[in-house]
Amino acid sequence: MDEYVDRELAANEEALVRTHLETCAACAAEYGFEDGVLSALKAKLRRVAVPADLRERIAKQLADARSATPLDT
Repeated sequence: MDEYVDRELAANEEALVRTHLETCAACAAEYGFEDGVLSALKAKLRRVAVPADLRERIAKQLADARSATPLDT
């Protein structure tokens, strides 16, 4: 469920989970709960003031990590 909520599944796996959620009330309820928690967390994090220097350091670290990671061929 975590991978589905985080949109980390391949397209075919995502379709299988979506189909299952249409027929399984227990899993649909679990998905609804997890998706709601994630949405609430994202909303709260958007309201947090982050110092500009921290944003810059994080952006630099992310850029450095991306450039150090070999591309898939």
